[in-house]
Amino acid sequence: MIWQGSLTGTMTAVFMNDDNHEGGNAVQAIAEIAAYIGSLEEDTALYEEKNFDKRAEAIDFIEFQVIDQVDELCAGTMPPDQLVQLKQRGVTIKSMLEAIDRGLFQRLRAAIRTTGHTGAAFKNLVATYVDLRANRNEYPEDVGYDNLDIFINGLSPFQTIPEPTRDLDPEMVHYQKTPARIIFELIEKCPVRKDDVFFDVGAGLGQAAILVNLLAGITVKGIEFEPAFCAYARACAADLNLPGVTFINADARQADYSDGTIFFMFTPFKGEIMLEVLSMLRKVSLSKQIRIVTYGPCTAQVALQCWLKMNAPEEDHPYHLAVFKSR
Repeated sequence: MIWQGSLTGTMTAVFMNDDNHEGGNAVQAIAEIAAYIGSLEEDTALYEEKNFDKRAEAIDFIEFQVIDQVDELCAGTMPPDQLVQLKQRGVTIKSMLEAIDRGLFQRLRAAIRTTGHTGAAFKNLVATYVDLRANRNEYPEDVGYDNLDIFINGLSPFQTIPEPTRDLDPEMVHYQKTPARIIFELIEKCPVRKDDVFFDVGAGLGQAAILVNLLAGITVKGIEFEPAFCAYARACAADLNLPGVTFINADARQADYSDGTIFFMFTPFKGEIMLEVLSMLRKVSLSKQIRIVTYGPCTAQVALQCWLKMNAPEEDHPYHLAVFKSR
């Protein structure tokens, strides 16, 4: 097996200097590409359905190192037959690996649709294919995604993201998916009861809300301003046969939160809009204790609320998950 790091370093050295393309570095890069592709063709474990993590890394490397770098080597000249053949072999392997994943996700969606697979059953199902310990203790300076996100994305039956149809108010934040590892962490740091009602405020395409329902088996409601996103989320939940997930197309300032007990926000808005929504949640807290879970820059604004007490984290970092309880 050719180590990816070795290939990456060689390729980087080649493309730092165009003059090297006709020299020894280019020859070495081509040789390493050929060896790497050969190792993938011979690695039978890569084609076993259970080895999703390994397949995801190979697909990513083929796409962004092998194919792209071969194209760079070919740029401006007539590509030699060897490079054309290497690229085609890379494309063929990538297509085969992606076909395995498509079949896997079709089968998993059918299993969720017919037998449920919520709670521990769902977590165990995911752990069969993805190492849930990866990045567990690493907090990036910004939002970070990994193989777990690729896997959860694959459970969606619809891969084309709809275009927004409404303009956002100035204090609204453009949609960004919550990293899947954060939702897994949320369920650990914020244990749920069967009668909890979870609100995802700014639900976007619905992935976080659906994931909470699959991991915890509780009622989940997503509030989403953009109609196209809301329709997409509803279709995903319907395809997976998840009646416990509801998506409401509404401005967060006009939503009904009265039955909620846990509220999640990945910085869907800021400023006065955030203060108005927090005021609404405070009214809910007058009749029962609620929990608010935040991720991203909104944590700092939520932490200023005197009616909330932060339980986690101990360190102040916008991309640590934060859990608050009403006093």
